[in-house]
Amino acid sequence: MSVTLGVDVGGSTTKIVALERDVIGKLQVRAGDQLTSLYGAIGNLLHQHRLALSDIGRIVLTGVGASLIHEDIYGIPTCRANEFSAIGKGGLLLSGEEEALVISMGTGTAFVYARGNQAEHLGGSGLGGGTLIGLSSELLGESDYEAIIDLSRRGDLSQVDLSVRDISAENISTLPETATASNFGHIKSLAKKEDFALGLINMIFQTAGVTAALIAKARGFRKIVVTGSLTTIPQAQEILSGVEALHGIPFIIPPDATFATALGAAALKESHRSH
Repeated sequence: MSVTLGVDVGGSTTKIVALERDVIGKLQVRAGDQLTSLYGAIGNLLHQHRLALSDIGRIVLTGVGASLIHEDIYGIPTCRANEFSAIGKGGLLLSGEEEALVISMGTGTAFVYARGNQAEHLGGSGLGGGTLIGLSSELLGESDYEAIIDLSRRGDLSQVDLSVRDISAENISTLPETATASNFGHIKSLAKKEDFALGLINMIFQTAGVTAALIAKARGFRKIVVTGSLTTIPQAQEILSGVEALHGIPFIIPPDATFATALGAAALKESHRSH
């Protein structure tokens, strides 16, 4: 057995995928620092899937925390993969697409054009999971990710957002009356924590979605693949479907989208090794 570990060491979490011919294991670890989460992810995955160190042929690191490692891990050949190439490759593998605009929504958001093993970083946004945690801490007094998501399930956007119907007495042919005119532009006195939590999620996904749609239309891309840890938020597909309806470009959230970058890192090195 010769297994490749793809490890995406992000700003707040580490994602790891074990790849032989197919994915044989995956998990995500949150920790106070990147090194702890990196080594914890490797140890947990080996334990859960009954893998020995001798089963691992290579470790491929990517993400912002990969720069902290300058030597082989546990004596196993260790290398790095370009993060944007890994995002693109992972997004294509999980979605089954040959070409797409891949967006990765983690601590921030990255926009990558991908085709085969080729990737082009088109830009990024500072809005992402870090925004959600930081603003929730100040606005809601809550910094626990799962607690924020739970609050948002009971939220009402009409209590915080300004919609098209709020500012126009006439129908606008290109916009439904429920479309957002201004995020947090109509905060009502009775707005609750739940409403703010949903408003934050809506703002982050609408911003990422509209930015991606505009890039795709300008560059002639036909599909947008969404990856990253934020894709597990329950409202993700609904919000992006609203953006899709306005711009006419499909958004795809593939299964296991959280692990796209880790998978892409492992797969890139495997494809290079086979040539």
